[in-house]
Amino acid sequence: MNKSLHWLALGLLAGLPSPAAPAEPGDITFVRQAAGMDDVPPAVFPHSVHRMAYKCQACHDTPFKMKAGENLVTMDEIQEGQSCGACHDGKTAFISNLSTCARCHKE
Repeated sequence: MNKSLHWLALGLLAGLPSPAAPAEPGDITFVRQAAGMDDVPPAVFPHSVHRMAYKCQACHDTPFKMKAGENLVTMDEIQEGQSCGACHDGKTAFISNLSTCARCHKE
């Protein structure tokens, strides 16, 4: 089983917080924009895992621009159903809330 599929099976499909998966080529670590959040690790977007399930057009160019660094993602946006929250609503994909922080914010 390839590494990405293994992590998908362990975390995403099981609906459990995923263990700290090693970054794969194409994965994105978000640059922290908000001050005072140094105790929270930056979010890592597992691009490789999403590409196993979706074609590029599912996310690009709406809600995400194709160019790296062009997308500011905030927790407020996600909670309002924008950016990642468009799918991470608890129905399409796991919900983004205090019990799922470690799925994106990995040490």
